[in-house]
Amino acid sequence: MSKLSAAFEHFDAYNQKDPNTLVWDGSSWPQEYFLAIKLYDWVKKLNPDADEELLLASRSQHIGRWEIPRNTYPEGREAYLKWRKDLAQYHAEKAGAIMEQVGYGPEQIARVKQILLKQKLKVDHDVQTMENALCLVFLQFQYEDFYPKYEPDKVINILKKSLLKMDAHGHQFALGLTYSETGLYYIKEALKLLNK
Repeated sequence: MSKLSAAFEHFDAYNQKDPNTLVWDGSSWPQEYFLAIKLYDWVKKLNPDADEELLLASRSQHIGRWEIPRNTYPEGREAYLKWRKDLAQYHAEKAGAIMEQVGYGPEQIARVKQILLKQKLKVDHDVQTMENALCLVFLQFQYEDFYPKYEPDKVINILKKSLLKMDAHGHQFALGLTYSETGLYYIKEALKLLNK
């Protein structure tokens, strides 16, 4: 077995332990396992020539996410941002440990961590591909369940922030997805704000 296949096997086995489930097309999945597979698929679609490090990062982006729940941090934006930062570091360390276990060296591990921590967004092509893919996974698999829980202004603002992190290549794919009438309206409103 190649190092890449071995790493994927370990990443997937870990994410299959997620106690949270996501239902898609009538099937139930461990949430982070499902999302990792879909993120990997989007990365391959956005960049068919993606290198090994980007593929490894895509399959481990949120590894073990359920182990640090949001409710273990206080309420508020500052605490939320701290939680997100701590989570990213946690995923990077966990992915790095698994990579080392299957035989990857320090340089490749450091590169995967760099992508997972989203360093140099908008400058580093692989980091940008990852950000595009993350937003597309959200829009395709989570957005329609997400937006009815919030006020329209908040939804549009969140979408605007997500779309800002994407580039034109990502926007093209985002507009090609299928949405409900309301879902599409919010996306178009967010895009209008971007173009102001």
